[in-house]
Amino acid sequence: MDKLPDLDPQETREWLDALEGVLQREGTDRAHFLIEQLIDRARRSGAYLPFSANTAYVNTIPVEKQPRYPGDFAIEQTIRHYIRWNAMAMVVRANKHTNVGGHIASFASAATLYDVGYNHFWRAWTPERGGDLVYIQGHSAPGIYSRAFLLGLLSEEQLENFRQEVDGKGLSSYPHPWLMPDFWQFPTVSMGLGPHMAIYQARFMRYLHDRGIADTADRKVWAFCGDGEMDEPEAMGAIDRAGREKLDNLIFVVNCNLQRLDGPVRGNGKIIQELESTFRGAGWNVLKVIWGRHWDPLFAKDSEGILRRRMMEVVDGEYQLYKSRNGAFVREHFFNSPELKAMVSELSDEDVWRLNRGGHDPFKVYAAYDAAVKHTGQPTVILAKTIKGYGMGEAGEAMNIAHQQKKIAVDAIRRFRDRFDLPVPDDQLEKVPFLRLPEGSKELEYLKARRQELGGDRPRRRAKAKPLEVPPLSAFDRLLKSSEDRELSTTMALVQIMTILARDKAIGKRVVPIVPDEGRTFGMEGMYRQLGIWSHVGQLYTPEDADKLAYYREDKQGQVLQEGITEAGAMCDWIAGASAYATHGEPMLPFYLFYSMFGFQRVGDFAWAAGDMRCRGFLVGGTSGRTTLNGEGLQHEDGHSHVLSSVIPNCRSYDPTFSYEVAVIVHDGLRRMLAEQEDAYWYVTVLNENYAHPGMPEGVEQDIVKGMYLFKQGAKGKAKGPRVQLLGSGAILREVIAAADLLKSQWGVDADVWSCPSFTELARDGMAVSRHNRLHPEDAPRRAHVETCLGGTQGPVVAATDYVRTFAEQIRPWVPRAYHVLGTDGFGRSDTREKLRRFFEVDRHHVAVAALKALADEGTVPAAKVAEAMKKYGIDPARPAPWTV
Repeated sequence: MDKLPDLDPQETREWLDALEGVLQREGTDRAHFLIEQLIDRARRSGAYLPFSANTAYVNTIPVEKQPRYPGDFAIEQTIRHYIRWNAMAMVVRANKHTNVGGHIASFASAATLYDVGYNHFWRAWTPERGGDLVYIQGHSAPGIYSRAFLLGLLSEEQLENFRQEVDGKGLSSYPHPWLMPDFWQFPTVSMGLGPHMAIYQARFMRYLHDRGIADTADRKVWAFCGDGEMDEPEAMGAIDRAGREKLDNLIFVVNCNLQRLDGPVRGNGKIIQELESTFRGAGWNVLKVIWGRHWDPLFAKDSEGILRRRMMEVVDGEYQLYKSRNGAFVREHFFNSPELKAMVSELSDEDVWRLNRGGHDPFKVYAAYDAAVKHTGQPTVILAKTIKGYGMGEAGEAMNIAHQQKKIAVDAIRRFRDRFDLPVPDDQLEKVPFLRLPEGSKELEYLKARRQELGGDRPRRRAKAKPLEVPPLSAFDRLLKSSEDRELSTTMALVQIMTILARDKAIGKRVVPIVPDEGRTFGMEGMYRQLGIWSHVGQLYTPEDADKLAYYREDKQGQVLQEGITEAGAMCDWIAGASAYATHGEPMLPFYLFYSMFGFQRVGDFAWAAGDMRCRGFLVGGTSGRTTLNGEGLQHEDGHSHVLSSVIPNCRSYDPTFSYEVAVIVHDGLRRMLAEQEDAYWYVTVLNENYAHPGMPEGVEQDIVKGMYLFKQGAKGKAKGPRVQLLGSGAILREVIAAADLLKSQWGVDADVWSCPSFTELARDGMAVSRHNRLHPEDAPRRAHVETCLGGTQGPVVAATDYVRTFAEQIRPWVPRAYHVLGTDGFGRSDTREKLRRFFEVDRHHVAVAALKALADEGTVPAAKVAEAMKKYGIDPARPAPWTV
């Protein structure tokens, strides 16, 4: 607008005078309405008026609309100063004799933001009310511990051992529910995950409410994040969904201290303005809390908008510079014109320095929080401007080094004490003692009373929920029997299990089928019709396939969650459901189906966080293995998801081949998660390949769960001829079975075939046994399950899977004889299953040759027989290894 010429200044003046009259007589709301009407009329008449999502660089809520502050400011300020001190003391004391690290500056900037929330807004769970969910920014953990210490929830010994957990006395570095299940609700320090999870948590709360499982109507989800964190793709990757679905139970608080870990977030720009336009464009209610109350008199003087213009033109790098200096510097460089200098002429340099930012002013923060919880129809983001390292002075306040500061000199500690008027004698400064509020003091009583009014000491998770009765294994009877001539995939077996569970009277309503998109790929289209796809508004259109049996049905009481093309979003849905027992007291049973290639590889950080959160549910990797998804090629073929899942300690991973294996594994998970309330989740890979399934051998259920059982025995008794042990899982077990037939019919070699649904569980069992034996040298040694299975057998052992060799290599220490592994190392290819298995050297012919070579190595068969087999099967020894091409 500044570039457009004013063709009629008098007319412009008349319009502005008219607007000023409306503002004075009828207020800002009426003025806003009239302006919007004018814009609408102009657009309807063909005028090009592009939307601007930015407002002035001032607080969204003007002084005249601020509600009365309900708290006792003086008492709250004293409490806040104690919390600040103890948070700083934790980190400084922990690093006096260790190098465990810690962060002071982040909480120092956000203390007021948390304080106002804890004192006036965040409700704890009570039998009558579910309570709020608060995603604490990870680097602020010391401040949260400090508040809990004042309330008597943590001991001085625990604070003393911050980040020193091994002896069981200390506190976690960040929010970690696995390590502190009675304290933390959500893990958030892997930046970007908290905001993403919060959005889908708010959405899942609506899902629970619409389906009548939990009353979540009056509960809020609060997510705290930093302005630098908003550069993470996950942090803002789903804000459009929150706006589109009008999640007014969601509040983001972005701590805009203008600094990330090494320097300014937007040194050459204005991060608050950038975030405002992005969030408003995504349909959010945006509340800016930029300036504290000490600026209010200056704004009142600013009749010509000079101060506002100056605030807009200064970039964030300069704002950071000002707060790293002093009042005289600010006067000289910010108030840099005669008009601006006149505005502060009656203020001392100390007064100028006290011109505070909005995020440090409880009156401004309260006004924003109050507006946010009352706002309907949109999610709200609060952009609160603060100073990183507030109160740290020369030790780091508004300095690029602030995030890394863990040790503070005594002089800086003295200035910190003086600034916040804390009762620490000079001779105690070097010790940095923890401060308590005296018993019976008005501050302690106030602190307790505020939390009592909000239902309890803080929003918290519940470690247990009511156990649920799970159906017996016989409920899946048709999957335990032979399919005869009927061919099906293990994906269809899994979908049948989900359908059976959804009909169960005890747990049916708790089943949550989740798919990003391509539900039809996984054979889930029948669920669209039977269970419905959840939508908070129902279905506002007639689907084009309404005349089909399995049409696309959206429903407010729908059970399926279909997120569109977003594995991260669907994973966050799953996390919300898998942790509902702790966050809502309602155990749910989420099944998330995805291309296995795009599971742990794409959202592995969320999978790790799910382990930290003690999630319970099923992750299902469809089209699994490197050779089953024929035709799709390199980026779709999974040969390593089981390696990735194996590193998550409480993820139970299985690669079944037959429908009865799937049924037994799922039933075991149901029992352990829902009935016994084990804090673990299951990863099950399934195939899109159709074939006939045998019936379950008698008595193998426990061995399936352990990870290995004898599927087919060769010639019984101690045969005089050569013998091998063949192991397989998933897609390649059927190749292994076929190889056993080839070895017997063409080479006179007997083979025992072992199905290994979980090399990972076998390895964990082996590690546990080895550890026990190492630590109990005088006891009779225990045997790993692998040793038990193979101990009385003959011949070398050959394993083949559809995964990289590392997968099956996990069990090598417990295989009692020579062990040879085939796998699918390398990049995938587009082709048929048969050619892919040939390419990766895991088909029946390569398994047979590997077995013959193993026998030749031990002298049981001549090497010439191996060469003969290679010639017979057309195996070229000069061909490059598949992982090199």
